[in-house]
Amino acid sequence: MSELAIVDDTYAEAFRSIHTEVLITARDRKWLDHAVAAAVGHASSTIMCDCEAGLDRYVGPGGDESFATPDGRPGAIVQFHVPRFRKDRLEALERATMQRLAMNVLTCPTTRCFNLIDGDDYFRIGRKIAYFGDGHERLRDEFGRTMWWIPTMGGSFLIDRRFGWRDGIMGGNLWFLGATEDAAIEAAERAAAATETAPGTITTFPGGVAASASKAGSRYKFLFASTYAEWCPELRGTEGVTSHVPDGVASIMEIIINGRDLASVTVATDRAIAAAAATPGLLRISAGNYNGRLGKSFIYLHPSRREG
Repeated sequence: MSELAIVDDTYAEAFRSIHTEVLITARDRKWLDHAVAAAVGHASSTIMCDCEAGLDRYVGPGGDESFATPDGRPGAIVQFHVPRFRKDRLEALERATMQRLAMNVLTCPTTRCFNLIDGDDYFRIGRKIAYFGDGHERLRDEFGRTMWWIPTMGGSFLIDRRFGWRDGIMGGNLWFLGATEDAAIEAAERAAAATETAPGTITTFPGGVAASASKAGSRYKFLFASTYAEWCPELRGTEGVTSHVPDGVASIMEIIINGRDLASVTVATDRAIAAAAATPGLLRISAGNYNGRLGKSFIYLHPSRREG
């Protein structure tokens, strides 16, 4: 049995977001997967993406069947996040959600879209996408709710009228320090898979894993994020770099966890650590933070350090 990796006494520094939650359904898992992959594509990081997006979980037939989809078909819950510190956060989130649903879900055969956040804060995304019907769109009572029906060459598309938004959390993270690249990747893969069992959370990078953790700022004035040189194993010993990479570490992989609230992200963090700790060749588990300069939501890796 493999020894457990050391878990550093540190914290992941998360920050507040606003987000939408959307249920996509389709005739079968094949077309559902196509819709999800397209809808959450190019959304790893808001550094250069319009939002951060990912799959929360599959629901209905073939997924979490405790969550019944309105139309009884296979479904997937996806989240779209933008940082709350953006001055244009409302416009940015509405635009990202609308464009991704319009261009990647409306266009995908057999799909439908349902809102999962009810409340006074919402965007009229369904109405705006319905204009694609060119005057033939109609409001219809379907599945116990009023939805926009849009005729298409493939048949028709149904979408809820309004999509609510609320506060969320971005930037939960874990670092996996491996003796080899393979060990770091395997640990991160195990961790990312474990987060899928934590409802209300997403991982945003390809396969849930990021090989290029970044720091805030750069020597280039036109960049506001750049490679974390102090934690790049292959820069250890390079002049001008104060390396923090421990001896024996050849690779560091990261997962980023966003979610509907701090509690959900904390649960996902604990499950990720437990799943990865016994990975052969994994030396340490740590996290990235900026001493409170980025966010005020701290997720301590040791549960004993958490208040309450």
